[in-house]
Amino acid sequence: MRFRASRCIAYTGWYAFGYWRFSGHAEEERGIVTNNWGASVKHQIIKTNSIYMHFVEQGQGPVILLCHGFPETSYSWRQQLPALAKAGFRAVAPDLRGYGETERPEKIEQYSLFHLVGDMVGLLDAIGEEQAVIVGNDWGAILAWHAALMRPDRFNGVVALSVPMMAQPPVRPTMLCPQTKEELFYVLYFQSPGVAEEEFERDISFSLRKIFFALSGDAGPHESNGHKPKHLSMMASRTQGFLATLPDPNSLPSWLTDTDLRIYAEAFAKSGFRGPLNYYRNMDRNFELMAAFKGLKIPVPALFLIGEKHLGLPGMTQMISGMSALVPMLQNSVVLPGIGHWLQQEDPESVNSAIISFAQNQLMRDPSQ
Repeated sequence: MRFRASRCIAYTGWYAFGYWRFSGHAEEERGIVTNNWGASVKHQIIKTNSIYMHFVEQGQGPVILLCHGFPETSYSWRQQLPALAKAGFRAVAPDLRGYGETERPEKIEQYSLFHLVGDMVGLLDAIGEEQAVIVGNDWGAILAWHAALMRPDRFNGVVALSVPMMAQPPVRPTMLCPQTKEELFYVLYFQSPGVAEEEFERDISFSLRKIFFALSGDAGPHESNGHKPKHLSMMASRTQGFLATLPDPNSLPSWLTDTDLRIYAEAFAKSGFRGPLNYYRNMDRNFELMAAFKGLKIPVPALFLIGEKHLGLPGMTQMISGMSALVPMLQNSVVLPGIGHWLQQEDPESVNSAIISFAQNQLMRDPSQ
């Protein structure tokens, strides 16, 4: 069980509303929450890769493209935009396909890595930019790695948070996921359309609070009496669901305010969870589609950041040590002390400093900039 769980985490990563027709209406008319971002943050909606995508941006200069994870939105980068703008960059953070104010196609197969990378290429085209340093956390990190792999001409640097670059697995990812009569790995639990959606949408604030807390540094010691807490096994109960295995905090994590949670909850109340969960439902499809890229190495400079509390997950140390073979221009792997899975929210100062330093060094390295 322990071996299979490690392999599953290693190869799966961490982790109908019709079609919008926008014609330059004000953000307030579209229901976009703008008051918590600040007046200098611009909200826009553009057409990219056959969908309408909402993004926020701040600053002028070389582009840093910020990709969120599950279950987040562009709002997870709220503390990066002003810092990057102050440092002389154009910080751009989209709601990814299926999230927030961005369109959410109905078909599961429209959430493959090819669609996600295509969205980012189309976003650069729409804002008139040739290249960007791409940054991502969680699923955003998976997207960032593959964007750099597929289109190094457009993404000339990559900063990945929490999820290391991983080699193509030998079999379909879901075949590596553990399950028993009582429990199944969360990726398997997410596979059946409607099941996890019903659980998470029953009380969205409750669901988000439990998920954010459980994988944060605030959840307490990573080990107790030599044993990892039950929730870090990432197993879902066949009868009670996924949330039942997670701790229920008495208060929010120190890095998440009541207002922050409300903004996230309002976003998922609009979008639902179907689109975000469809990322997981494409993992086996991604395995097939990426076969043509097997053996390729990421040819651009890279930086990897991970929280100390996240480092102890099964197989994580081995994956990080093996990254140099896949990412030969990996500059560093940084462990942030006391931090869990939500790096850019839990320790924004360290993350901002790391991104800025990396991007500045990348500009110095690349004379075309």
